[in-house]
Amino acid sequence: MSSSRSRRAAGWLAPGLASIVVLGWVFAGSHALAQTTAYPGIGRTATPAEVTAWDIDVRPDFRGLPPGRGSVALGMEVWEAKCASCHGIFGESNEVFSPIIGGIAAADQKTGRVARLLDPGFPQRTTLMKLSSLSTLWDYINRAMPWNAPKTLKTDEVYAVTAYILNLGGIVPDGFVLSHDNIAEVQQRLPNRNGMTTAHAMWPGRPLGTPSPQNRRPDVQGSTCMTNCAAEPKVASFLPDHARNSHGNLAEQQRPVGAQVGADTTRPPPAALPPRSARPAVVAAAAGPASATPPHPARALAQKHLCLACHGVENKVVGPGLREIARKHKGRADAADYLAQRIANGGVGVWGPIPMPAQPQVPAADIKALADWLAAGAP
Repeated sequence: MSSSRSRRAAGWLAPGLASIVVLGWVFAGSHALAQTTAYPGIGRTATPAEVTAWDIDVRPDFRGLPPGRGSVALGMEVWEAKCASCHGIFGESNEVFSPIIGGIAAADQKTGRVARLLDPGFPQRTTLMKLSSLSTLWDYINRAMPWNAPKTLKTDEVYAVTAYILNLGGIVPDGFVLSHDNIAEVQQRLPNRNGMTTAHAMWPGRPLGTPSPQNRRPDVQGSTCMTNCAAEPKVASFLPDHARNSHGNLAEQQRPVGAQVGADTTRPPPAALPPRSARPAVVAAAAGPASATPPHPARALAQKHLCLACHGVENKVVGPGLREIARKHKGRADAADYLAQRIANGGVGVWGPIPMPAQPQVPAADIKALADWLAAGAP
């Protein structure tokens, strides 16, 4: 795990961070590695508060862990409001992400090695099966959860959610309160605490806290492989036409992050892979002419507020498709008001066991616009 504290100790964090924090620029190469070079007229030195805001990592020895405490009971409340929609009420859901809970036994807590990791017949690898350092779980929840509003959990809520996950795995009892004072003791209960090794040439390549051996060799012995490569790839098969859109538009099922945007399966594929020199023009042509009817403004709101991360327009993703919702409530006199209430407050049971979290961060005017759009059939 890379540590911003170690960078600051090396003497080069402040100049690069000052530019990032104050100007919003991300400099590569020489600027990021500059040690003492000044840049007159560009930015300023980051304040201690600005450095602290970036310096949030928690190490395996729990250095950097902020003081706080959270109970299993509070963790259950936070979980059901903000986490269960993706991970399931008991952390066992495999619909959106890999399950967190499952695959560990009481004997694993004694050995510190999860036996089922060596069982090729066991169907999946859950988070608690693989977790060797409790700081990793705490740090990831603190940095990245909930995924549609990262860094919004309070410190005590992070402790509480961590405690709830451990309780679901049978690692801590129902009335347990996790805190910065006892987290190191709880580390010694993890079923896979002895499942990580550093006896290899990758980071850190040695037991923590010991000098680096002089004769270590890389884990992978590379050799030249990219020789005599074909000038153009040969595509051996395409998704057949009859199956191309059988599960809805793949482009609408991708979350609005990352590079994988998905294929628009409502449109026919190109007849063949074009030559590399002609590819940009052909890809542009494959998209088809611009629609004469612009998208409804509510569609942009659905994208902005990440509705389309869980709902396709026509198809189910995590929750039902938006037009499926519209069809269900077609003709209902109070459809707009009802849907606005459901968007704002969330709920569970109408479309299955995975709950939809409340949306307190969405402005009331946007909720009304989305509800009116759905009540009108999501045109």
